[in-house]
Amino acid sequence: MSSRGLHDADRSAGTPQRRIRFNAFDMSCVVHQSPGLWRHPDDQSHRYNDLGYWTSLARTLEDGLFDGIFLADVLGVYDLYGAAPEAALRSGVQIPVTDPLPLVSAMAAVTEHLGFGLTTGTAFEHPFPFARRITTLDHLTGGRLGWNVVTGYLPSAAENTQSRGQLDTFDHDARYDHADEYLDVLYKLWEGSWEHDAVRADPVSGVYTEPGKVHPINHRGDHYTVPGIHVSAPSPQRTPVIFQAGASDRGSTFAAAHAESVFVAAPTPQKLTDVVETLTQKLHDAGRARDDVVIYALITVITDSTDAKALAKAEDYRSYVDLEGSLTLMSGWMGVDFSEFDLDDPVTGIRSNAIQSAVAAFQSAAGEDRAEWTVRELAEFGGIGGLGPVVVGSGESVADQLEHWIDVTGIDGFNLAYAVTPGTFRDVIDHVVPVLQARGEYPTGHTAGTLRHRLFNRGDHVPDNHPAHAARARLNDIEGART
Repeated sequence: MSSRGLHDADRSAGTPQRRIRFNAFDMSCVVHQSPGLWRHPDDQSHRYNDLGYWTSLARTLEDGLFDGIFLADVLGVYDLYGAAPEAALRSGVQIPVTDPLPLVSAMAAVTEHLGFGLTTGTAFEHPFPFARRITTLDHLTGGRLGWNVVTGYLPSAAENTQSRGQLDTFDHDARYDHADEYLDVLYKLWEGSWEHDAVRADPVSGVYTEPGKVHPINHRGDHYTVPGIHVSAPSPQRTPVIFQAGASDRGSTFAAAHAESVFVAAPTPQKLTDVVETLTQKLHDAGRARDDVVIYALITVITDSTDAKALAKAEDYRSYVDLEGSLTLMSGWMGVDFSEFDLDDPVTGIRSNAIQSAVAAFQSAAGEDRAEWTVRELAEFGGIGGLGPVVVGSGESVADQLEHWIDVTGIDGFNLAYAVTPGTFRDVIDHVVPVLQARGEYPTGHTAGTLRHRLFNRGDHVPDNHPAHAARARLNDIEGART
């Protein structure tokens, strides 16, 4: 049992129960993580471009006391499978896809507490205008915004956004080097430009903003030169909650430095434990503690009122899985063209410039519950929920399994993918949440405040040991010298 879990003796002594957290995992497309399930009569993912789908889902998740909704995104096409986009287009695999940013405002307008994890890439937009967009959304959500920092992994996205003379940052580790500076610029804009009382809004003097309290950031780096001031007044959190999903060696180093919430995915508890232990050590090396991040693991829950009904539901869902669509996703995630493999070939010897942790998870998991993974088994596994496991059973059975994952691995909660939407989320709320609440492991009411405060109960702003605080400390020094 991990240090994050509870020993039996501790339970009997009255130690507070574990807290199990939920996020919903979705994307503004037809096929997110479960290729083929768009054909199921209960699935509503085809309504991805209908605002009513998103506002209804937001209300449902708020009623279910979810921490938030995590919106994935890509700005490319999964065209590695068959070296062409045909399979992705045919299967609807994350294409067509629309911009997730406008969805946040609409969902925030119909909720009061739900958090929003927004995915955008550091390779495709200059940080200066991006800083304004994020500040805007943090204002409009009342401080409920998180940003999932991605560096990009699809070659098609890099090819279609490069400009003449642009530095090629598509190499895996170089993408993170670039992202480090990208965040440095953003931290300076969000934390180090506007003093907290710069906005006076004084009708008598006619001064809205005190010019001497707004400061240029004077950034000059390897990739960006940003000399000026942030054009937006500070939002409730200033810096949004930083989400990150990198689990490669370089990605986990980046996450240990910057992330406040980390999303991980692994097919087995042992592999997931290894990921958490590596991240914990890297947090220590970065001068941060394990409790400075909330770790959510990707998982898909298929549940009903009884085990038998849940198993029948899972079997029904499996009958809709599109294996070619699954391998199209896996090809993009692993950086290899699985159309060149036979279905019974082993998944070994793969080198990747894409999501390296995806390759490592399945190669290293061989031996735990099978001699090795074949391409067919990989496609079947990823047919529902992508790179995460699928948990099936009644509310009681699922709660038991989630407790096991929490105790064995040391994670804090789950990023819930869906088989069908919104039905998978509703089923969790109807069957699993009441069980966890009865066990004292899930909230029974909302906590007010910003997303950062709700996650950590430490206030609205980044803590002193976060790299964004360096920009804030500089501003504090200026304010202190004035007083």
